[in-house]
Amino acid sequence: MPIPIISHVLSEGLSAVPHVYTVFKWTAVAAIVALLKYYFGGARNTSERLMHSKVVMITGGTSGIGASIVHDLASRGAQIILLTQHAPSDLFLVDYIEDVRQSTNNELIYAEQVDLTSLHSIRKFATKWVDNAPPRRLDMIILCANTLKPSRSGKPRLTFDGLDEEWQVNYLANFHLLSILSPALRAQPPDRDVRIIFATCSSYIGATMDFQRTEGVVSSAATTGIKNKSKPGAKNASLSRKNKRNSSAASMYGMTKLSLMIFAKAFQKHLSSYKRPDQQPMNARVLIVDPGYSRTPGTRRWLTGGSLWGLLVYLILWPVWWLILKSPHAGAQSFLYAAMEARFGRSAGEHIGGGWLIKECREVECLRKEVDDVDVAKELWEFSEQQIQIKEKESAKRRALEKAQKEKEEEDKKRKQKDEEKAKAQTNKKEKVDNSNNNKNNSKSRPNKNRK
Repeated sequence: MPIPIISHVLSEGLSAVPHVYTVFKWTAVAAIVALLKYYFGGARNTSERLMHSKVVMITGGTSGIGASIVHDLASRGAQIILLTQHAPSDLFLVDYIEDVRQSTNNELIYAEQVDLTSLHSIRKFATKWVDNAPPRRLDMIILCANTLKPSRSGKPRLTFDGLDEEWQVNYLANFHLLSILSPALRAQPPDRDVRIIFATCSSYIGATMDFQRTEGVVSSAATTGIKNKSKPGAKNASLSRKNKRNSSAASMYGMTKLSLMIFAKAFQKHLSSYKRPDQQPMNARVLIVDPGYSRTPGTRRWLTGGSLWGLLVYLILWPVWWLILKSPHAGAQSFLYAAMEARFGRSAGEHIGGGWLIKECREVECLRKEVDDVDVAKELWEFSEQQIQIKEKESAKRRALEKAQKEKEEEDKKRKQKDEEKAKAQTNKKEKVDNSNNNKNNSKSRPNKNRK
């Protein structure tokens, strides 16, 4: 078939072939779309690593990029521990875990209930994990949990602890979790390759730092405590004063990502400064991953602005989003690269400090100098510790009051129930007395009738 067509074209010319120019045009369009899709799809992970017997703890692993990471690591034999706000008995979570087990042929998929909007829930889980003796195996922690307001003009949502939801879920929850799990990470045997992977976003580049914006109701103890500790005139003494941009126009989301990156660098130094009893070098490495823009539920919620009209526009422009945004699987490639690349592991050597920023499956430079600033990291660390301490005390008081209120309501309910039972018993007793009296009267009246 092709030979007669080619000979016909050579003898008669292209114009002799029907619709040849239409075919060429649509072929060129399809080729351009394929090239654009390949370009926007980003790099692919080419690293390989044995994941059998590895214990991986992950937040945000039930949707979006986190779900793709879970599926890939589970298919390689890793044991996955999902930290989720859902209870283990939740029907959605049960079905999700069963689907992952069947699709990956891996039964080592579990879930632990950890609500990142509650500092008490985080402490309860992490303390239970650390208190285990001997220390439980933990090869990797991947922090993918993320939340984002639909629009910049929208009102911030507050958590149970009275903090901005974006601040607590995106940053403070990770700080709190790793601060408590730090002994468990340092207790891992020296032959294990331990990695802690943070998720960031390019929004950190234009972010500003303002501690007062982290709380729904500004707590003077939380916001002024660090300023009092700061040395006047010291370089980079205050994050809030260092950046002179208009903080009201800045995104809280970008601020959380910048804070998370600063903490990631500081946490690597915190781990590396620990002197192991066996005199071996620290085997834990911290990595920061920017997955790029992907078609995740969070991105869709941000693009739609959380409205039905926005959702309609999103659906109309779906071909555009499909072309320029990565799929969750493509967005997970940099995370998989960070989890598997050999040069980031224990074998990299003691002289390599960690804290790499990974984007498109390669190491890149951070574009904010605050990330490597020791004074800024110290100030943020102190602020976070103090804020957690204050909020946990407030939360403990609220729980105590709620418990006392609940106990009082239960006592009132029991007392009311006893009073009702007592009143009912008295009523029954009175009815019995009345019935007995009626029976006596009836018995006396019957003989009189017989005499008549």
